[in-house]
Amino acid sequence: MICVPALRWTALAGSRAARFATGPSRSFPAQVTSIMGGNWGDEGKGKLVDMIAGEFDITARCGGGSNAGHTVVVQGTKYAFHLMPSGILNPNNICFLGNGVVLHVPTLFKELQSLDVAKINYQDRIKISDRAHLLFDVHQLVDGISEEALGPEKSIGTTRRGIGPCYAS
Repeated sequence: MICVPALRWTALAGSRAARFATGPSRSFPAQVTSIMGGNWGDEGKGKLVDMIAGEFDITARCGGGSNAGHTVVVQGTKYAFHLMPSGILNPNNICFLGNGVVLHVPTLFKELQSLDVAKINYQDRIKISDRAHLLFDVHQLVDGISEEALGPEKSIGTTRRGIGPCYAS
């Protein structure tokens, strides 16, 4: 698996994907399309992944945690994602949570529960790396205490969800 740290990538496969990736300046279909953000987030990566995921067989999240997220509205139904790539809404899409993902299991279960309520079948379509980082409550506690200790003048403004401390441990 190709992994671009802290980014999501979408792999191309099949003739539909090849047609999507082939443009006037390309003489061959792309093997991988990578959606990257150069900022701290909020560039619209999730929205772009959602827009094109139907053309791909695989969407993968390679880094980051549940400190951010994106909301997707499909046929009037609202879905909020913090860990899961929105490609999971496409019944033909397999979703990977890769090595660099900080996995908070209760958040993942909450997202899976919301998919159950919406009757989205995700069985056998979610793959989690055995090297993903597990985020525990202690990471969130350390994150909050660290922010408080720095004080309002020096705090870095984390979401206090424990992402940094999880990577550090």
